Amino acid sequence: MTKFLSIQEAMNTSSGRVAIRGWIHRERGSNKLKFVTLRDSSNIIQCVFERAKFEEQWSEIDKLQVEAAIEIEGEIKADARAPTGFEVQAEKIVIVGKSDTFPIAKDQSVEFLADNRHLWLRSRKMTAILKVRSTVFGAIDEYFRSEGFYEYHSPIFQAVQCEGGSELFSVNYFDKKDVFLAQTWQLYAEPAIFALEKIYTISPSFRAEKSKTSRHLTEYWHAEMEVAWANFKDIQDYGEKLIKHIVKAVLEKNKVELEILGRDWKKLVPTVEKPFVRMTYTEALKILKEKCKMEVEWGKDLRTIEEEKLVALYDVPVICTHYPKKVKAFYMTEDPKNPEVVQGCDFLAPEGNGEIIGGSHREHDLEKIKERLIEQGEDPTQYEFYLDTRRYGSVPHGGFGLGVERVIKWVCGLDSIKDAIAFPRTMERYKP
Repeated sequence: MTKFLSIQEAMNTSSGRVAIRGWIHRERGSNKLKFVTLRDSSNIIQCVFERAKFEEQWSEIDKLQVEAAIEIEGEIKADARAPTGFEVQAEKIVIVGKSDTFPIAKDQSVEFLADNRHLWLRSRKMTAILKVRSTVFGAIDEYFRSEGFYEYHSPIFQAVQCEGGSELFSVNYFDKKDVFLAQTWQLYAEPAIFALEKIYTISPSFRAEKSKTSRHLTEYWHAEMEVAWANFKDIQDYGEKLIKHIVKAVLEKNKVELEILGRDWKKLVPTVEKPFVRMTYTEALKILKEKCKMEVEWGKDLRTIEEEKLVALYDVPVICTHYPKKVKAFYMTEDPKNPEVVQGCDFLAPEGNGEIIGGSHREHDLEKIKERLIEQGEDPTQYEFYLDTRRYGSVPHGGFGLGVERVIKWVCGLDSIKDAIAFPRTMERYKP
């Protein structure tokens, strides 16, 4: 059997006879020569067909179109004029799958590309993004396991809300009402720390946010962690180390992909090499006023425009802490020095990418949790399973959630989060 090499492996050999296979990325030619740029998952390469060598197959070769699948054998050699510096002089071809006229050409609209997402995935841009995405997921898993965390899974169908009722997707669950798609694993994760102590997950989350911004999806991937015996600083430290590990992995493995995307990867280097900037919400408001001429009333959550102005002052992520209690979730611990703020934190990415991590130290006082639930219009009796975690040996603990697509958007330098996932789901799009 013929041993096929990937295109990158063939280029690494630099000379001699090779067998490669893939899909036609570009094609052009004349009555005597046909130039095909072949692509596979590893790279692209120019292949040259001389009619004199393929007289019997020429009519078929001449009709080949973009995205036809073919196998080629021939001599590879360096050629500075070729797109990737190498060329294959074809001597044999097998046409595996013909292609109709491919609907995607240059200068297609965003909506057209979204409608044809199943085909747009083949583009060099999307291929590069998906490779970076794979690295990011692998790095998350690698980091948590290296820190002694256990992978743990919580249900997607949930009977309680965690982040807010207006953002819940209700589902038909036989004859039951009040069943929702998970916004987060948190309420079902906290019970497990009393068994495993350090846990993490990478799973989809669902938010019914009526938002059309470049930073929101209704279905996204969530990397979450929860750890027993932790204080608030521990949670921030874990988050900083995780992001550093992710960015370092991408810089080590995906510089070629970042260059394909036109991403200046040097802007990511400070994230790996420098400590993150840490400040309280109150300090952030003071900085916004003094350096950005933006007056924000204390007690209001930071908007996107304010986050962007703040992070523009730094070349590393900003960890903003101690937000007003009234703008944060019921499970966050009040600060012991100031009950008006909570031990919660948001990690804000540079270059206007906004929040990528939200975390907190969890309230472990049973009565305070009940009070906060009632304040937010919730019925504590619906949370009995969660409240049990505070009745039987509660300990200080905390955790965070990282939006994986938001990290990918930032690392790849993308304009929209919709390109950070294969098939984006938004309030206006649920297919293909």
